[in-house]
Amino acid sequence: MQLNETHDKNLTSWVSSANANTDFPIQNLPFATFRRKGSNEVFRGGVAIGDQVLDLATVARLELFDEQAQQAVEAAAGKNLNAFMAMGQAHWSALRLALSRALRTDSELQNQLQDALIAQSDVEYDLPCHIGDYTDFYTSIYHATAVGSLFRPDNPLLPNYKWVPIGYHGRASSIGVSGQSFPRPKGQTKAPDADTPSFGPCKRLDYELELGIYLGKGNELGDTIALDDADDHVFGFCLFNDWSARDLQAWEYQPLGPFLAKNFASTVSPWIVTNEALAPYRLAWTRDENDPQPLDYLESSKNRELGALDIQMDVAVETEKMRSEGKAPYRLSQSSFKHSYWTVAQMVAHHTVNGCNFQPGDMLGSGTQSGPEHEEAGSLLELSRGGKEAIDLGNGEQRKFLEDGDTVIMRGWCEKEGYARIGFGECRGTVLPAK
Repeated sequence: MQLNETHDKNLTSWVSSANANTDFPIQNLPFATFRRKGSNEVFRGGVAIGDQVLDLATVARLELFDEQAQQAVEAAAGKNLNAFMAMGQAHWSALRLALSRALRTDSELQNQLQDALIAQSDVEYDLPCHIGDYTDFYTSIYHATAVGSLFRPDNPLLPNYKWVPIGYHGRASSIGVSGQSFPRPKGQTKAPDADTPSFGPCKRLDYELELGIYLGKGNELGDTIALDDADDHVFGFCLFNDWSARDLQAWEYQPLGPFLAKNFASTVSPWIVTNEALAPYRLAWTRDENDPQPLDYLESSKNRELGALDIQMDVAVETEKMRSEGKAPYRLSQSSFKHSYWTVAQMVAHHTVNGCNFQPGDMLGSGTQSGPEHEEAGSLLELSRGGKEAIDLGNGEQRKFLEDGDTVIMRGWCEKEGYARIGFGECRGTVLPAK
């Protein structure tokens, strides 16, 4: 990912709301699928600019762009973004550049595009693409160690963790877009002092603060994606809440890992922030010299120099009492993806090193993103120290785990000296009573 004119901090837009305090300045231009609220319109691709959505179906009909960008906008105008994501980096960049120039202050296209804007407050979203497959990784060593110490106090971090990016196959069918609500899951649990398990609603419902990583161009079955080629395949990023039933998980997870504890619901933010938009926020990636160094297929100078991403993330809870009293949600924690033990490129390379084939729209979860400090934990399991300490919400309420009616709100953003601040919007989901 190279810096280019679309990243210029000094760019402004004729869409005035993009020049104020917003997640979506002209330097961002993320993609989603949307339609007007309450309508029977087909969902189609859109781009966020300030507090507006640029309707890409309208833009495509106007035929304003050169051949490559026009092909891209026509693909992105469909009912989902899969066809556009499949086109690859050259088309993604061509459309981003064309949109950037079209939306800039003094653009000659302003009059033609004015009617293609729809207020974000007037739209609803679908999943941005068809997610054929989803793999959840486990890339925060701080989360892995904290959770491992709860389940295995004498051996919190298993020996393979520092050698291989750990992941498991998730359930794509239960991924929903922000605004998702779902009933509290039921399943088997077993109390430590019980002889047999019992069945019923989970009592230790949790969130996990993660990034979702969308794959664009795929690879053929049997082919691999080399570490330094990962950027050609990663389309972009979203916020991802991998809801978790911790009491179900404790009983079922050995020997094959998560099952019913994870597959009842997962929530993504509607906007995909492109890999190219995130180029200014890349950082050097390091591995502690006392730890095992990556095997050759997971090691390169490029990955060392620019493999990490400084994406700030936070999570808040809004209880029914807060809503009824008109109180703001309570922020629980904040962390950054820069603390990830493994990079996105390493996840992609490892996932395909055995010949596994990605398809456009496949998604990777980063795993819970916890930082080195306790207040940077990305789950209630960590914040409450396994349910031993209640968290004061500042309004007389406390939580160890989520209660019915709780809404979890995740946000993400990037900021760096010399570049515009860009954001991801919100990832919001609500827990309903068990059916």
